[in-house]
Amino acid sequence: MFAGIERGSPAYRRASLALFLAGFATFSLLYCVQPLLPEFARDYRISPTASSMALSLTTGALAVSILVSGAVSQGLPRRGLMFASMLLAGLCNLLAALAPNWSLLLAARFCEGLVLGGVPAVAMAWLAEEIHPRDLGKAMGLYVAGTAFGGMMGRVGMGLLVEWESWRLAMATLGALGLASALGFAVLLPPSRRFVAASALGLGHHVRVWSSHLRHRDLPRLFAIGFLLTSVFVTLFNYAGFRLSAPPFRLGPTAISLIFLSYISGMFASPWAGQLADRFGRRRPLTGSLALMVTGSLITLSVSLPVVAIGILLVTIGFFGAHAVASGWVGRLAGDAKGHASSLYLLSYYMGSSFVGSAGGWFWQAHGWAGVVGLTSVLAALAVGLALSLGGAARG
Repeated sequence: MFAGIERGSPAYRRASLALFLAGFATFSLLYCVQPLLPEFARDYRISPTASSMALSLTTGALAVSILVSGAVSQGLPRRGLMFASMLLAGLCNLLAALAPNWSLLLAARFCEGLVLGGVPAVAMAWLAEEIHPRDLGKAMGLYVAGTAFGGMMGRVGMGLLVEWESWRLAMATLGALGLASALGFAVLLPPSRRFVAASALGLGHHVRVWSSHLRHRDLPRLFAIGFLLTSVFVTLFNYAGFRLSAPPFRLGPTAISLIFLSYISGMFASPWAGQLADRFGRRRPLTGSLALMVTGSLITLSVSLPVVAIGILLVTIGFFGAHAVASGWVGRLAGDAKGHASSLYLLSYYMGSSFVGSAGGWFWQAHGWAGVVGLTSVLAALAVGLALSLGGAARG
């Protein structure tokens, strides 16, 4: 009987690289507009809060799409669904780059969020089904590392390209990279061996499965942690560019984009946290990662640029470590309906990005950076409390 793809095998290496590409494409396309928010505010003469809609609208559409995709994926081939999502998302990014006005750019970004939903929930479900249970934490960490690399390249690449060319060319370039990643993913990902397509599943079935997950002792707490950790992370990075471009820092687009090099730490933190979870249980690495986010957020109150950079680094390490542990834990607790559980986790995750990511603009406009830090540190502290309250299945 096939027990799952084991670490060290050729199939494991191919799957890891394919899911790395999926994570790269998803996060680079999703968050490529984040360093462009000050550019949008200037070019379109809109407020920082309004400019954040280029990201929040996309993540909001993604959150809803994930819920649908997680359910639909129970009856459709997972590889084909992920490939189609990546391909269409790359095309939408190209359309956003060509959009002649703000409204059409937002429309293209909204569609991009809708089609991207077929990647994150399905990728988590694929890993939970196909990877041997003892290697799941490491494999999930590698997937999250791909999201870290994608987030970094999307943001840093945008900043560097905008310094020399227009933001439109920068977005078009990233759209083309997304298309290339989709093709590489389709070639590399091994076929599913443990997936059994479910047929004739009506809305009632999906509602019952979602309801059962929401009645679970620990899953709703993990969903809430997903909401809180991405709320903190996206809000800090959304408005860091505005703070660093203002006195006393007065940094340009290229210099500001370099703060996203902190994502390199996420590429190492996520698989490392996954390994710790596999060996020692999940509660302690999850709590420790979230505590790092609290600490890092408070440190960014400094007026010293190196100290601010250290704070952002700690938030980044904490975020990717917590996401790797929490998402892997969801897959272990979900039973057979892993796609449904993944979709609920990621619905919460991207709702945090969408709602709090934009709401942070009100705190920025009303209270400056202190308001942003006050919001994010309280949310991260709430996540620590939830992690400490998780139940007896700490080893997942």
